[in-house]
Amino acid sequence: MKKWLVIAGTLFAYIVAVGMYFSQRILFMKKKDVELVRNREIAANRFIISDYDKLPKEEIWVSSPSGYHLKCVFAEPHHSKKWIIICHGVTENKINSIKYMNIFLQRGFNAVIYDHRRHGESGGLTSSYGHFEKFDLKAVVDELKRRKGNDITLGIHGESMGAATVLLYAGTIEDGADFYVADCPFSDFEAQIKHQLKREVPLPAWMVLPIGAAFVKLRGGFRVKDISPISFIKNIKKPVLFIHSELDDFIPASMTEELYKEKEGPKQLFIAANGAHAHSYNENSQEYEKVIDSFLNKLVFPQLTEQTGH
Repeated sequence: MKKWLVIAGTLFAYIVAVGMYFSQRILFMKKKDVELVRNREIAANRFIISDYDKLPKEEIWVSSPSGYHLKCVFAEPHHSKKWIIICHGVTENKINSIKYMNIFLQRGFNAVIYDHRRHGESGGLTSSYGHFEKFDLKAVVDELKRRKGNDITLGIHGESMGAATVLLYAGTIEDGADFYVADCPFSDFEAQIKHQLKREVPLPAWMVLPIGAAFVKLRGGFRVKDISPISFIKNIKKPVLFIHSELDDFIPASMTEELYKEKEGPKQLFIAANGAHAHSYNENSQEYEKVIDSFLNKLVFPQLTEQTGH
């Protein structure tokens, strides 16, 4: 009897330890300090304070359906109906989105950057890798259209978790933009976790993932297996530009290639030769911008002209 109690106690301790460690890493991944991101982007000349300060913009709080507020910046330097929303990745904040915003500002777009839940100045206690974030994105889209009209030309750009959020929004809630740019998304969150477990944990995934996923559901309120952009990618009819770095060892480029293969209708793929995870633009900026131009001019603007007739 005593032996079985020891075994049961050890098993219980293992389950709790694995579940708490796993769910803590998922739900509360350590964020980068805002000043660190700011200084990094300034040092790399991707955030020029004087240019940003001169930009006509408005800071706006958008209510999340999950009960907190999202800090947004609506930048409107152009008398234009073209808008882009930028979604940053996990651990980052809206300052990291400025470099992408600038690409589109230079092409006549106005822009919205914002902090995801639990990041920057926004509320929210946990990260959910697109599950709750996709509803927040819809709230931002709705607020933009409420202010600027339903007739705007809208694009949404996402990096990493932000890219997964974009695809989940378009594939499960509404195909509500005119085009999307998905930079280094994961195709399936469970597969992404398994990829990381191989690198970090000296145990087979079957000994960790079911326990960890159960604790994520208990503590975070969502199921890991539900976060699967590739399961819904065929619902997206609007053009999608998929981007990834060939050297990315955090989220493999093969995940983006799988998404590109499964996407039906207008699409484009760019695999950058250089750069680690989420560094495709940082290390290949000229090529990145050329690909954006090619995508807009070949797949986005002609389609919009056909729809409007002018």
